[in-house]
Amino acid sequence: MDVTISPSRLGGTARAPPSKSYTHRAILAAGYGDGAVVRNPLDSADTRATARAVEAFGGAATWTGDDLEIDGFGGRPATPDDVVDCGNSGTTMRLTTATAALAGGLTVLTGDDSLRSRPQGPLLAALTELGARAESTRGDGQAPLVVGGGIDGDAVSVRGDVSSQYVTALLMAGAVTDRGVEVELTTDLKSAPYVDITLGLLADFGVDAEAVGGDDSEVGAAGADGFRVAGGQSYAPDGGDYAVPGDFSSMSYLLAAGALAADDGLVVEGAFPSAQGDAAIVDVLKRMGADVAWDREAGRVRVAASSLEGVEVGVADTPDLLPTIAVLGAAADGTTRITDCEHVRLKETDRVAAMATELDRMGVDVEERTDELVVDGGGLEGATVSGHADHRIVMALSVAGVVADGETTVAGADHVDVSFPAFFETLSALGAAVERPS
Repeated sequence: MDVTISPSRLGGTARAPPSKSYTHRAILAAGYGDGAVVRNPLDSADTRATARAVEAFGGAATWTGDDLEIDGFGGRPATPDDVVDCGNSGTTMRLTTATAALAGGLTVLTGDDSLRSRPQGPLLAALTELGARAESTRGDGQAPLVVGGGIDGDAVSVRGDVSSQYVTALLMAGAVTDRGVEVELTTDLKSAPYVDITLGLLADFGVDAEAVGGDDSEVGAAGADGFRVAGGQSYAPDGGDYAVPGDFSSMSYLLAAGALAADDGLVVEGAFPSAQGDAAIVDVLKRMGADVAWDREAGRVRVAASSLEGVEVGVADTPDLLPTIAVLGAAADGTTRITDCEHVRLKETDRVAAMATELDRMGVDVEERTDELVVDGGGLEGATVSGHADHRIVMALSVAGVVADGETTVAGADHVDVSFPAFFETLSALGAAVERPS
């Protein structure tokens, strides 16, 4: 599907969709237990892939209104009857690869073309170290994967600079092993807030896990040397249910659009504080000079169109913000330098290269380096651009289209279904001129 966006002025109130990161973890956590009701989860292509995986391992997932009722497999996943198709969801594949290691038989996990190009080798090596059979069918560390044989838990090492999801996968599975799992990081940890999300959610499901950081018992994921989770635990949230918070990654596009095109202001609801690193978008906007205010208690962020200035932003812990910040930089005055972004090349697509290519098509001077994206601001020109089969690229370029000079057509726009299925409806309701196929 191609979508065409014309220059527009925005206003009104929108609500952020539920968090994709929390939804994935909550569905799988409920699966590891006897079951739970996940309240207000994100209903998207990616999160449905995780629900299907829970069913493949012997659980059940049933939608009841806006909630998802999970019957779990009690910490003992069955060997699936068929291949587990993770679609485009890297989170599903990585988290459930560790689930598959617990089963006595072998599980085959695969996905679409994009997912089959993403790195899984460090997680496979860690599971092998724990005693599982964990292999890539092509021997390249990429899906399809064959995993199983059972693990009892133990100490294991894994690198943290490729994906924090390796740590999440090991901790979630480790809680139901006999001996538990202690994870030693062999590199610095990128995207540390996502592990903080995991630790918080595990606690909400009654599972004890912690970061290990020398003598500091209060260390968070960003300062950790490793992590540990005791074995023999059960997943069970208080009251039998778990409520998913709003998604700051998805919220970033609405806030950016407001900072660029909402003359009288725009309000985004559902912005309650959580462990999500992408809440940093509020601070980034402030640093760029945006008129933005966050009422944390009410969960509301108000932002209005402002004259923005380029800044330097590191995205080591917030890789999903790179496309949003790149568009803000293109519309700002001066230069925006996005640093610490080499790992952002390992997402659904190489997001550093993708944003450099598409912003160049929109008349922006962009310099792409191995670990940096440098954007010279001054304005955007309408163009036909590619979404690179990546929901975040699609949404960021759509925001660019709102303030570009002339029409912008985003090819492959249907990929927003991965994380924000109602994105274009929401953008239209705020006043954007969006043309979609009927």
